Amino acid sequence: MNWKIRFKNPVFWLGIILAIVTPVLVYFNLSASDFTTWTKVFDTIKSAIANPYVVLSVITGAWNQINDSTVSGFTDSELTKSKTSVTK
Repeated sequence: MNWKIRFKNPVFWLGIILAIVTPVLVYFNLSASDFTTWTKVFDTIKSAIANPYVVLSVITGAWNQINDSTVSGFTDSELTKSKTSVTK
């Protein structure tokens, strides 16, 4: 895996953030406007971590963001491995 390229790519980070936040918001039927206090934020995080379904949903979303489905196994394509910057 060419982690250096992935870590430099803002689209990768957006995908990871969405893979974490979206299942939590959907499962608990919340929107961003519901988080008006830090107590609510931490209580939601604690509830999400304690819920196996939410944890599995987050792991699945993160896996889909990390894994390159165009190649077999858990690796990057040869083109991605050879890149040294995010742009072409």
